[in-house]
Amino acid sequence: MEYIVNFTWDNEADVWTATSKDIPGLVLESGSFDALVERVRFAIPELLELNQDAPPISLIFTSERRERMVL
Repeated sequence: MEYIVNFTWDNEADVWTATSKDIPGLVLESGSFDALVERVRFAIPELLELNQDAPPISLIFTSERRERMVL
């Protein structure tokens, strides 16, 4: 089964946030993208077990970062 995890940068809080429509309860944040990916990798199996979904799993990571520039 494939699960999509979305990473979004929050300029105001200076953190990346990870959420997923496919994995109920997944909401994590970190100032480091790489650290957040690692946290997500550890959290997903636990959340899936709590939600009664069975492995094996495949993760698809998407990221978005928007910045406003003053010209």
